[in-house]
Amino acid sequence: MKKTAPVAALATLSLLATACGGTSDGPSGRAAEGGTFSFALSADPGVLDPAMGVLGVTNTTLSLAYDTLVANSPEGKILPGLAEKWDVKPDRVTFTLRKNVTCSDGSKLTPSDVAENVNHIADPATKSPVYGVLVPVGMKAEADDAAGTVTLSTPQPFSFILESSTLMFVVCGKGLKDRSSIAHATSGSGPYTLTEAVPSDHYTFKLREDYAWGPNGAATKGSGMPEKVVLRVVPNEQTAANMLISGDLNGAIIYGADRKRLEATPGMGKATMSAGNGQFFYHQGDDRPAKDPAIRKALTQAVNLPELAGIASSGTGRPVTGLVGDPKPCQGDGVTGHVPAFDPAAASAALDAAGWKAGADGVRVKDGRRLSLRLLYVTTKGASTQAANEYLAATWKKIGVDVTLNGVIDTKLSESLNATQDWDVVWLPIGVTLPTQLVGFLSGPSAPKGANFAHLANERYEKLVAEAVTKPGEEGCKLWTESESALYDAADLVPVVENTVLVAQRNATFTVQAGLFVPTSIRMTEAG
Repeated sequence: MKKTAPVAALATLSLLATACGGTSDGPSGRAAEGGTFSFALSADPGVLDPAMGVLGVTNTTLSLAYDTLVANSPEGKILPGLAEKWDVKPDRVTFTLRKNVTCSDGSKLTPSDVAENVNHIADPATKSPVYGVLVPVGMKAEADDAAGTVTLSTPQPFSFILESSTLMFVVCGKGLKDRSSIAHATSGSGPYTLTEAVPSDHYTFKLREDYAWGPNGAATKGSGMPEKVVLRVVPNEQTAANMLISGDLNGAIIYGADRKRLEATPGMGKATMSAGNGQFFYHQGDDRPAKDPAIRKALTQAVNLPELAGIASSGTGRPVTGLVGDPKPCQGDGVTGHVPAFDPAAASAALDAAGWKAGADGVRVKDGRRLSLRLLYVTTKGASTQAANEYLAATWKKIGVDVTLNGVIDTKLSESLNATQDWDVVWLPIGVTLPTQLVGFLSGPSAPKGANFAHLANERYEKLVAEAVTKPGEEGCKLWTESESALYDAADLVPVVENTVLVAQRNATFTVQAGLFVPTSIRMTEAG
């Protein structure tokens, strides 16, 4: 399989998905007409061009203003979106578009518009970080405006060619003519249009009352649809929780300790959802200690992973079975039996055998070089993430490793992963919906030339992926599961926990799926 080669600007994996699926205990109350729905973002979404958006907060923001060709149901069933029907072959899928779709500037959406989106992302000159992640490598699009169809094709069979369209936002109208115009604005066919953008503060969207082409024909004509949506940048979860309780927010996704406080608040609607995995990666660059597989295995053996899982999730996580979130296209468990078991004594013995001997201060030294690790993590995911990384640092210190903690915001994490490369271990939540979306991160050109931020070179993973990508259904899923196991066997990365989050709702109800709003699900309710 040809490797993906997204540019070094590619941001984190954590944010293709924020929350997926789940059960809900919504707030009671009658529908309240009009009004403003206010939701907390944990960080600023940055550049809003869908061809450049990979952070979760970016895609959450974009989901209000842009549509996709098809959508996922909570159970993983493919639903009509901009396309009313489709015909799938192993290496191509032809979509027939709805005829009544218009862009926010009033122009009609055409198959050529859709094709231009795909080809723009696939153009090397665009340097799109979603190429090879949301848009498969080598994909081309051809439009037939007279027939109302657009065909997406790949050079070889691609097992998820239809499913890959569920996260591909379609730009239309003025935004297609001038991509720079949508760096801080929107130009889409979605149910809301961005009317005000104040970076690091808020983003205001206005309802399109004529919208009627959402998943399965969902429309904005309905009781309780808000006239405006305001996304407020609130990096501190405690602040967001306080704003929910006071009624200054209608919704927020809560990862940490404030979750229990909100769950106990009368009148607070609650949905518990999967939110991707917590895990850590080892930097395997030529000058890094973790280049040595013996070091990676020893570091992994030193950690009590169930205990770490409880800390990282504040006791609300679930056992992890793989890297892909809900709705999962493949149901296998690639984790169990493939991660080195907890054995601190074996970890210390392995470091001794590798020539790392304890110095006078307890830190191991080899050939005059101290065994030092720079542990990178993001600070916007609650106190539990901070506690998990402090736990890792303390654990590795016990076996003679000098660890420096480096907590950063989301955008700085992207810079560290892809540009400066100033890390040795990174705690990186993952939330993707297809295993193909991981390939460019886990193989191929290394950062800063590519998206392979950890410099992985797992031949077994690459071989299995090359076969899996051509096989649909259960046959392909078995290979995808085996490919992940190859990563754990080599301690390339260490899966810790499947996180869950609280999607808190105050005087409103709404659905978030795969990190995206289902915008037509937003309903205001009377204060209770």
